[in-house]
Amino acid sequence: MNHTPPSARTTSRWKIDAGTWRGSIRRAIGFGFRPGPWKRGRVLAALALLLGLFMLLHARIPNGFGYLGSLVETFLPWFGVFIPVLLVGALWRRSASAVVALLLPVVVWLNLFGGLLGDKSHPGGNLTVAEQNVNANNPDPAGTARDLAASGADVLALVELTPQATGTYEKELAKAYPYRTVQGTVGLWSKLPLSDTRPIDVMDYGPLANAVPADRKVASNRALRTTVATDRGPLTVYVAHLGSVRVNPRAGFWTASRDIGVQALGKAIAADPSKRVALLGDLNGTMDDRAFADITSQMRSAQDAAGDGFGFTWPATFPMVRIDQILVRGAVPESSWVLPATGSDHLPVAAGISW
Repeated sequence: MNHTPPSARTTSRWKIDAGTWRGSIRRAIGFGFRPGPWKRGRVLAALALLLGLFMLLHARIPNGFGYLGSLVETFLPWFGVFIPVLLVGALWRRSASAVVALLLPVVVWLNLFGGLLGDKSHPGGNLTVAEQNVNANNPDPAGTARDLAASGADVLALVELTPQATGTYEKELAKAYPYRTVQGTVGLWSKLPLSDTRPIDVMDYGPLANAVPADRKVASNRALRTTVATDRGPLTVYVAHLGSVRVNPRAGFWTASRDIGVQALGKAIAADPSKRVALLGDLNGTMDDRAFADITSQMRSAQDAAGDGFGFTWPATFPMVRIDQILVRGAVPESSWVLPATGSDHLPVAAGISW
């Protein structure tokens, strides 16, 4: 039997009903003010759109201050790393607008670099060429020479040679490569005869001579031209090691010596009457950098045309950029790959070409 007075039961029921009513009001108010999936993550959506536009319009980033455009283009593929980061944030915020906005950088990145993700190589090739910056401070030049000889390349270009190490390379490579030429700090070893060899001056500063600090000027003996005699006709080969670049918080991306070398090489190759030309070397830049237009406008990158992946070569311990290049004119790249690490801080590269 319920002994609770009617007045008490009424008061209790009123408290329960009032509490339920207040809870319903609070839930309704909370639902009304909670942003929907299209309104949440507006900052993430804005960042995604900015990232996409940044990559899409990279060619419009000016080089006037610190060569910012060239710096961005050097590391342009790595801006794709921000896409999964933004995606995680969008999913955590349950933001439909941010997820949709991410479509722009995804499409732009795939348009720029998606073609590099697959294997574009083909079997065969008339000639295999290889190149490495062997590093002036290489602790084991003999081991590096043996590793490179084991690659089986028909033509092998080495840059950043020193007088002390050059004799070691000549000795270790003599058996596999009976023909060679060394001009300053660059050299070419070949299984096939060489002729018409001469140095190429890629460090003629001209009117910029006074503008380039003395400690940043580079010696001129960093490039050569020679002709390789093959059973399918001659192949003109350029070997080059262009000036280094520097990133300085005050001056930005310093590329003066390298860009002077790019212009000199571009002029030499453009004036060369040879039907088939290959350029092998450490160019200290990627082919996405607008500074290489004088070269890329007349030559094809073997890695872009017939490689598998990005083919990063530097630094050897954790490659982030491909600055060691093989480019051709009048020949077809059939395959391109990165060779295993040696004692250098650069990875060697190789390509099979035909004509």
